Amino acid sequence: MTPMEIRRKGYGALVNALGVAGTIRFLQQFDIGHGDYTKERHQWLDEVNLEEFLNDIKQLREEKPTT
Repeated sequence: MTPMEIRRKGYGALVNALGVAGTIRFLQQFDIGHGDYTKERHQWLDEVNLEEFLNDIKQLREEKPTT
């Protein structure tokens, strides 16, 4: 089989097993993403120190209603 035939049969199998909406949701899980996560992570993490981070957690816990 050619790559196109394999792809067509694969999509058909997914649609048969999951339906159209399920197939779309399944395929969306395989997004390759973009950018450089490591570089971008340093851009926002380097701006926060440990004390600020712990204070933010404390504040979020105080704001969260208990059930």
